Amino acid sequence: MAKTVQIGVLALQGAFIEHIHALNSLRGTEHISEVIEVRTKEDLASVDALVIPGGESTTIALVAERSGLLDDLHEFVQTKPTWGTCAGLILLSKNAVHTKKGGQKLLNVLPVTVCRNQFGRQVDSFTINLSSPCLQAVSEGTNVPFEYVFIRAPAISSIDDSEVEPLVVLPPGHGQTEATENGVLVAVKYRNLLGTSFHPELTTDNRWHRYFVRMALDGES
Repeated sequence: MAKTVQIGVLALQGAFIEHIHALNSLRGTEHISEVIEVRTKEDLASVDALVIPGGESTTIALVAERSGLLDDLHEFVQTKPTWGTCAGLILLSKNAVHTKKGGQKLLNVLPVTVCRNQFGRQVDSFTINLSSPCLQAVSEGTNVPFEYVFIRAPAISSIDDSEVEPLVVLPPGHGQTEATENGVLVAVKYRNLLGTSFHPELTTDNRWHRYFVRMALDGES
């Protein structure tokens, strides 16, 4: 029997429902046993892989701490396949700048520096279509550009470990950076971790979710 994975989506705050819908859309073609909402330690212990959704990173961390889940999350993400999108990327990172006054708690596992709200306020949200070589293996033989959605998004301002693999760079001219000559890094992979600053769950294109499912299957093999 082919191996399957049970995938959890952290459901404390943010766009978790959209991720669940996207993952469930793959259950007919990928080896997913179940997709569940993760709110408790017991939920987290039952899954093989986890998505930390976009939302408000400070709020997600605060709710996780108050519910007694933060320490378990920190242990989980050390070894288990985990994908952080937007706020989830911030939480996974080892360093974050432009945080709220007093800073915020991080899971401190992904060796990158993330610039919070890099792309401005809600009114500065935008989409851009880009061809992404990292998605070729999950594109069913096509190379249709992916629609990247950025909403109050962070950006990865530096890679702090040579093992971190850059996956997607926005072309120059996007993001409120001092220097955009080389573009802006918005997706990375590091061991069992995937970090993206955009919102793939807000599109009908499930290739990034398929990418993570296959990454999770590889990690659990």
